[in-house]
Amino acid sequence: MALERNVGGLDRVMRGVAGIWLVVVAVAAALDERRVTAATAALAGIGLLFNWRTQFCGCNAVFGIDTTEDELAADA
Repeated sequence: MALERNVGGLDRVMRGVAGIWLVVVAVAAALDERRVTAATAALAGIGLLFNWRTQFCGCNAVFGIDTTEDELAADA
C-alpha cells in the first residue's frame, strides 16, 4: 500500500530540519539522564522525519491539507 503524498515544498524542508533538531535534543536529554524529555523528543523527531521521508502526514490527510500543490504551482 502506497501512501499518497501530501507533504511537499517548504513544509517538507521544515519537517526535516525540525526532525533532525528534535533527535539531537533527544540525544542530549538522554545523555543528561532526562528520560521523559528524551523519549518525547525522539518520538516527535522520528515522526517528523517519517513525514519528511515519505512525504505523507496522517494529520494532513485527515484535515484535507496538501502542500504538494505548492510544488506543482512552482513548476508551472
